[in-house]
Amino acid sequence: MKNIISVKNLGKDFKIRQNKNVITGLWRPDFRIVSAVADISFSVNGGESLAILGPNGAGKTTTIKALTGLIYPTRGEVSVLGFLPFDRNPEFLQQIGLLMGNKAGLNWDLTANQSFYLLREIYHLEPASCEARVNELAELMSVKHVLDVPVRKLSLGERMKLELIGAIIHSPRILFLDEPTIGLDIVAKKKIRHFLREIQARYKVTIILTSHDMADVEKVCDRVIVINKGNKIYDGLVEQLVDDHNEEKMVKFYFETTPTILPEILQAELITTSDDGVVFKVKTNQMPQLISQITTAWPVLDIDIYATPLEDIIESLFRK
Repeated sequence: MKNIISVKNLGKDFKIRQNKNVITGLWRPDFRIVSAVADISFSVNGGESLAILGPNGAGKTTTIKALTGLIYPTRGEVSVLGFLPFDRNPEFLQQIGLLMGNKAGLNWDLTANQSFYLLREIYHLEPASCEARVNELAELMSVKHVLDVPVRKLSLGERMKLELIGAIIHSPRILFLDEPTIGLDIVAKKKIRHFLREIQARYKVTIILTSHDMADVEKVCDRVIVINKGNKIYDGLVEQLVDDHNEEKMVKFYFETTPTILPEILQAELITTSDDGVVFKVKTNQMPQLISQITTAWPVLDIDIYATPLEDIIESLFRK
């Protein structure tokens, strides 16, 4: 599909004040420059689902803010839907949605329906079609029963679902999500992930996501960009990233009684030992030997074999 986001050599620096003394700081402020984003380039096609990953301070949120026009980049070129985001053109803002997991978008003292009414007026939406869209999205998210409850009385999961509806009420072409499932329980997270996949397929929404939860990435996104210390270190399909690290497998053994195992003898890395089972990380070509050694030495009830978790793969990229 058509390229709708283009980022070339994006950089963003911040001035950090060193001398914070109230008196002497006025005369000798002593600033230093910190580069939140050093030099990042990438493009996104319409309909893609992209995750931007990195450790704390890597530049993920700064990149999202530059793409949505919340901050002005220090250097580089950014084009989103043919607009310069930091111009804050109303036509541009009409075509994007933004949800930040640690920021409230809905009014705390109003009901969701009342906040949606305000959004309808802001975006000049047709009342009947807007109401139909809200009902459709609320049905998908199982929150129709709380549309007329003040937001302050809702659970975190309910509020985040309604925040997400508010972010896409105007049918944006691009949806930016910064930690959309932060603080949610497993059930709420699964619901939001399914919802995001559903709207992407149904409405062809382009999704740009940042998250520390690797399950968000695996369930919602097809492509991932990994950044560290302000620089891009990986850009490719999630599936390909996993395949590239497929030379190792995780093997979990279930026993009636968990034995004491010496991993150095088995030439495998012991990951966890618990009453639930014992997990090893082993080279794929050495896996038959490991299984043979374990099953010969101890009675095994069951065996699970799975790929290295995406979280471990990302961590290994950071270390490299």
